[in-house]
Amino acid sequence: MWTIPKPKYKSGLCAEGEIAVNIGGVRVVLFGDVLKRYPESRLAELVNCSTQNYELISSLCDDFDPGRKEFYFDRDPDAFKCIIDVYYFDEIHIKRGICPICFIKEMEFWKIDQSVLDECCKSYLSEKEEELKEIANKVKVILEDMDVDQCITRTQQCQRFMWRLMEKPGSSLLARIVAIASFLSILVSAVVMCVGTIPELQVTDSEGKLVEHPTLEAIETACMLWFTAEYLLRLASSPNKLHFALSIMNIIDFMAIMPFYVVLSLTYLGTTSMMELANAQQAVQALRIMRIARIFKLARHSSGLQTLTYALKRSLKELGLLLMYMGVGIFVFSALAYTMEQSHPETLFRSIPQSFWWAIITMTTVGYGDIYPKTTLGKCNAAVSFLCGVIAIALPIHPIINNFVIFYNKQKVLETAAKHEVELMELNKMWLNKTDFHQALYTMTPKS
Repeated sequence: MWTIPKPKYKSGLCAEGEIAVNIGGVRVVLFGDVLKRYPESRLAELVNCSTQNYELISSLCDDFDPGRKEFYFDRDPDAFKCIIDVYYFDEIHIKRGICPICFIKEMEFWKIDQSVLDECCKSYLSEKEEELKEIANKVKVILEDMDVDQCITRTQQCQRFMWRLMEKPGSSLLARIVAIASFLSILVSAVVMCVGTIPELQVTDSEGKLVEHPTLEAIETACMLWFTAEYLLRLASSPNKLHFALSIMNIIDFMAIMPFYVVLSLTYLGTTSMMELANAQQAVQALRIMRIARIFKLARHSSGLQTLTYALKRSLKELGLLLMYMGVGIFVFSALAYTMEQSHPETLFRSIPQSFWWAIITMTTVGYGDIYPKTTLGKCNAAVSFLCGVIAIALPIHPIINNFVIFYNKQKVLETAAKHEVELMELNKMWLNKTDFHQALYTMTPKS
């Protein structure tokens, strides 16, 4: 129930203690006592000021009709209907369809503090502010790419050109060719690493050990030289060397390159006594295994993989719940399986920790068959654990897919908005140049 009078949308003169405001053509009659609940707001100042003080009134509103005692404002009436709720409910809720950024400007005009916003609207506002920051960053990147020719020195021009060539595949045809070559090099390197482990394609060295085929080593060396040149060129042309070196993707690139040169130094530049050590041989093998890090370089050239990574990052809560459910289920069903199978003389469940393996492969629907129950109760326990595992795995799938779709669509919208913003800036710049040209032409025209 309302304990204070409602605002009135009516025509005619105001009664005592009332003021009429016209917001974008919508006339609203408000009660002064209600507006004084927020004395620092613009409407409260209108109530307190004298109708004879036209200078003060003109500073608070766009126009004023003394006869009707009506104040005129050229503002959004839909936003105003939300703002006046603060005088009645002590909070404001942004209605659907109103831009939150524009609404904040309306609140600043009416001198209403943002602390009265509802919690849901605050989170919605912060989300929109983050989107605007992302659009601003994308616009900044686009403008930086467009201002290559405006660099001060030739060195800066070359650095900017090389950065666009290595980091911006869509900037030119040559940059697209470089990106495709890098992508193919990653695939070829991964294939060579896998094919090199096939015994039929390996050769025997002087010590009788199987090693990679020389042709495969040559291909791998060529790929590594490409990766090294690419990394060094990107590092040299980077505008911020420290940020470049600490970036996750660049760390992955470095980890993919480093094992090749460490193995090369241990193999060809190390002393004979060092290579005879077993630890050195194990280090070489471990570094060779680290070559699998090259496959992660594909994420640099795939927006889909980047989107999937972000979706998984946003879904950590759901993944955590999945791990918790699976952990509880594994502990419970493995303990039950161990207890129920103890009566069988040929039981495969020797301990509860050993039963963890059976519970994992059962709940994840793998089922290797190396360990299985033999009693009736054990089989029933296995069936229940299988069903619980299917349900637990299926539950977080929808939130993860939803996060993926939301982020993918959001990135598309932000990229489009950034391009439109740049186009509007270009049109505005052309219009200003055209206006300056006409003004100069007018001043040069002789007057009769």
